[in-house]
Amino acid sequence: MNSSSLRRLFIQVRGKKLSPDEAVSRLRHLPFEDLGFAKVDHHRVLRQGMPEVIFSQGKSPKQVAGIFARLAEHGGNVLATRASEEQYGAVAANTPKAEYRPLARAITLKRDRKRYGKGVIAVVSAGTSDIPVAEEAVVTAELMGNSVQHIYDVGVAGIHRLLAHRSVLAKARVIIVCAGMEGALPSVVGGLVGVPVIAVPTSVGYGAAFEGLAALLGMLNSCASNVSVVNIDNGFGAAYVASLINRR
Repeated sequence: MNSSSLRRLFIQVRGKKLSPDEAVSRLRHLPFEDLGFAKVDHHRVLRQGMPEVIFSQGKSPKQVAGIFARLAEHGGNVLATRASEEQYGAVAANTPKAEYRPLARAITLKRDRKRYGKGVIAVVSAGTSDIPVAEEAVVTAELMGNSVQHIYDVGVAGIHRLLAHRSVLAKARVIIVCAGMEGALPSVVGGLVGVPVIAVPTSVGYGAAFEGLAALLGMLNSCASNVSVVNIDNGFGAAYVASLINRR
């Protein structure tokens, strides 16, 4: 690739013109930048359309802040999932414009506000206890440039609550359904719509729910053919896949 092609590539990705020296400086950190404790994948936005996302659980506040700052310096949106308030404090010290979404346990920096999704992603939770997982999905989908609507506390114990929102479901291009207990809600939603339904089992329920395993197995055995399933409590993964579908 010659310097002219390289400049055009970065103009398209970053939205601004770079000199050859600036382009070379950026390339020094591609495809990744070694921070010692982490290898930050700056090339991911070119490959997948979304920058690397930080999984904060198990990392120290200093580590999360360091990775967040390096991603922020390269432009675009930045997301850290499963983050604590202590980790957010460390991030905010380096990146003051970062925001904390406590329900989702997510740290966000939103600078790219362009809509990349072609339709609406609906995020549905069976119960109020499932909202934290649903909120992780909402935040992720929003940062990936989607229009998002949420419907909360519409589980099968009171199915009329779900049916009252059929118009929202009918307009959605992809639907994410978060449910614990027996995990029945995605099958019900799947039977009402003709679009992909991504089921997220949550670790909500009494002892025999086995921290989400019962919901996971129930969703995997769904009789609704348009239902796919992600891992327990993985609102992020569901939103990522929903975003890819919504961009097509």
